[in-house]
Amino acid sequence: MSRVQSHSGRVFAGLVLIVIGGLFLLDRLGEFDFGTMISRYWPVIFFLIGISILISNGFRRIGSAIFFFVLGGVFLAMEFDLLGEDVWNYIWPAAIILVGLWLLVRPAFRHLEGGTGKVPGIKDSDVDIVAMFSGQKRRVESPAFRGGRATALFGGAELDLTGATLAEGKATIELSAIFGGIDLRVPRNWRLVVDATPILGGVDDKRSPVAEADVKATLYVKATAIFGGIDIKN
Repeated sequence: MSRVQSHSGRVFAGLVLIVIGGLFLLDRLGEFDFGTMISRYWPVIFFLIGISILISNGFRRIGSAIFFFVLGGVFLAMEFDLLGEDVWNYIWPAAIILVGLWLLVRPAFRHLEGGTGKVPGIKDSDVDIVAMFSGQKRRVESPAFRGGRATALFGGAELDLTGATLAEGKATIELSAIFGGIDLRVPRNWRLVVDATPILGGVDDKRSPVAEADVKATLYVKATAIFGGIDIKN
């Protein structure tokens, strides 16, 4: 994260705290009912999260921000009775459709979010895993690993790269855990550059630190967890 992005994120967080503090003060002075406002407008929190994601990441994680904007819009519409009582019968099917569309258009978003162009693209995939309502385990021992993709959709995937060597010393892998989980194991002498996008999920880097002098290769990990989890280990 650049210094400008970090500064912008702090400014936004500071402004939010000032506004919240001011509302609490007005409530204490009897000029404003803070409790009533929170009970009615609490979905605005999702909009603030989306804005924070955009600012703190230099407007790169557009997909994550849109998710929170849509979520906030739905809950806000429900609070104002703009949606019928049976809305939940339609939200879950619509959510599944949106996740499917996101999987289709994600490469285009990744291209737009690429930034510097230093991250190698996935041209020839050594790994292509899709664990849907199932589990898969894959151990890669390629002497010239070129990257790949792994998706766990309502399932689990274990990918072991501890026996692999990166082609040209670097490669890119995309991991997507949607209502599922992915475990990634890498050699101790690899540097990892992790671009994590957790949406009501988590990306946990559990690796032991590696000294710069011991680094033999660099793996770029684009990890997305939607209601799921991704663990990275040695």
